Amino acid sequence: MPISRSMFIALSRNRALRQFMENSSLGVRMSSRFVAGKTVEEVLVAAAAVNRQGISTSLDSLGENVHSPQEARQAAGVYHCLLDAIQQRQLDANVSVKLTQMGMDLDPGLALSLAADLVEHAAAANTFVRIDMEGSDYTQATIDMVSKLHASNGNRGRVGVVIQAYLYRSQADIDRLLAEKIRIRLCKGAYQEPANLAFPEKADVDKNFVRLMQSLLPSGVYHGIATHDERMIDATCRFARERGIAPGEFEFQMLYGVRRDLQRSLVAAGYRVRVYIPFGTDWYPYFMRRLAERPANLLFIARNFFRQ
Repeated sequence: MPISRSMFIALSRNRALRQFMENSSLGVRMSSRFVAGKTVEEVLVAAAAVNRQGISTSLDSLGENVHSPQEARQAAGVYHCLLDAIQQRQLDANVSVKLTQMGMDLDPGLALSLAADLVEHAAAANTFVRIDMEGSDYTQATIDMVSKLHASNGNRGRVGVVIQAYLYRSQADIDRLLAEKIRIRLCKGAYQEPANLAFPEKADVDKNFVRLMQSLLPSGVYHGIATHDERMIDATCRFARERGIAPGEFEFQMLYGVRRDLQRSLVAAGYRVRVYIPFGTDWYPYFMRRLAERPANLLFIARNFFRQ
């Protein structure tokens, strides 16, 4: 793992720097490329703007590892507001939720209950809940909970999960999830993991990403291929063509503020694209993980910081 990536991941855990960044105008201005403001209204406005470009969205209220059941219920309440607004404003949007934000560390039963309420609400609003994947300590529990949620009455096709290509276990996890017809977002992974759990070399992660994509696309389940890597996108398009898989049978997923040119070009070519739009005051860990994934993003911010 390159030093620059490790450095950004380490900085994402620095409490003093986080406090400074999240409370300073400098930090907010730096993050604005990747975070759509602090409020529900700001993210809804951003989602509508993205929709007008023919691009779907997934809305994420930033935050993780809450410290009390009350915080977990408050976090769930924000998502209920989002689901109501998605339906009322007829947005092409769904929501992305972290289980630690729903209280997984405090009480898995609480997290299951809050997540179940959100999936039920999403089904009523004719949309979808994506359960985000966090570090490897949560992988098994997250998959088990998504499986339980998906099996509940009325939830089939309304809840999905994220699988990270850098983990050795991901092929087995995908095999299980496909047997249950659960929708998957495939990404490379943005946490720092030990070499006994994850491929340490980028080339091996890329190879596994392609292998996993090739398992997902022919499955008959609607999946998201989450990448900004043009080589991974080209491999996906080529495989789909070879297998006769129509562009509407899957979607590419990208992050808000990253490779907008590529998003537009894929839409123009007839592919479905969904942009993941985060918002909220707890944006610092997310922001640093984006820099860890692609340190060139820091150069982009530096070049554009003083431009209007």
